Amino acid sequence: MIIIRVAGGLGNQMQQYALYRKLRLLGKDVRLDLSWFDTEVQKNMLAPRVLELKRFDGLEMTQAQPADIRRLTGPGGIAGRVLHRLGLTKVFQESEMYHPEIFEMEDRYLEGYFACNKYYADILPELRKAFRFPESRDGKIRERNEEALRSIEEEGTFSVAVHIRRGDYLDSANAGLLGGICTPQYYESAVRYLESLEGGTAGSRIRFFVFSDDPEFAAAQSFGTKNEPVTVCDWNTGEDSMLDMMLMSRCRGLIAANSTFSFWGGRLNGADDSVLIRPLRHRNNQIPEPAVMHSLWEGWVLIDTDGKVV
Repeated sequence: MIIIRVAGGLGNQMQQYALYRKLRLLGKDVRLDLSWFDTEVQKNMLAPRVLELKRFDGLEMTQAQPADIRRLTGPGGIAGRVLHRLGLTKVFQESEMYHPEIFEMEDRYLEGYFACNKYYADILPELRKAFRFPESRDGKIRERNEEALRSIEEEGTFSVAVHIRRGDYLDSANAGLLGGICTPQYYESAVRYLESLEGGTAGSRIRFFVFSDDPEFAAAQSFGTKNEPVTVCDWNTGEDSMLDMMLMSRCRGLIAANSTFSFWGGRLNGADDSVLIRPLRHRNNQIPEPAVMHSLWEGWVLIDTDGKVV
């Protein structure tokens, strides 16, 4: 049995679930450990999270039982931590961007975020069908999303989702690890790249749809050099916030932040002519080689902090 711990925000939960689906397709007995979202665990978190996977319509999940988890992770408390340090448990912790050895494992408990696209790039068509977004229960929000979709899919428009993540990335606890990656030069270069394309955008008007946890900041930014229309999508909040990802996925282009939320906005885009752009780095403690990143994120355009397309 393989058990995958589910933890973190929506993007990370989707990555862990995607690996679950991939391993199942390989014929393995795979279960999900959802205990990280228990009330007793979350009450000690600085930023409590909920299991947003349950908000997708009809998403299949097989949950691991406590006895199965203990069998692989050992007892809780100090004894369990000692056994883990001694290598006497069956816990595997992610330490690299990509661990191909996972696919050969049996009887292991997997901990990690598994953000690398290569883990499940080959099953993205299946995942696009599995991740079915719910409609908002608020009629006004539904109307705004429907209106946005009409604009996104308007004939003659090359719609581009732009994700700007600030919020917790500005906190002192996170800034050193996640801050300073999506610089103004990154966004400017990404826009210039899209404007210069002779292929997909030719003959189409670029229109930017901006998504951010700081919509006032986003509204003050400028995008494009040709007075292209800009819409700041600021109405999906609370439980509806995941619907921003749905709107992102329907745009033909994406300028992602170093955020798994917008990575999934690109992954769920099944258009043949999509243009997906992401920062070379996800975190500041990873200085990846461009050649390696291209192999792990096939088909994505990579831009560094200085605005260089690599």
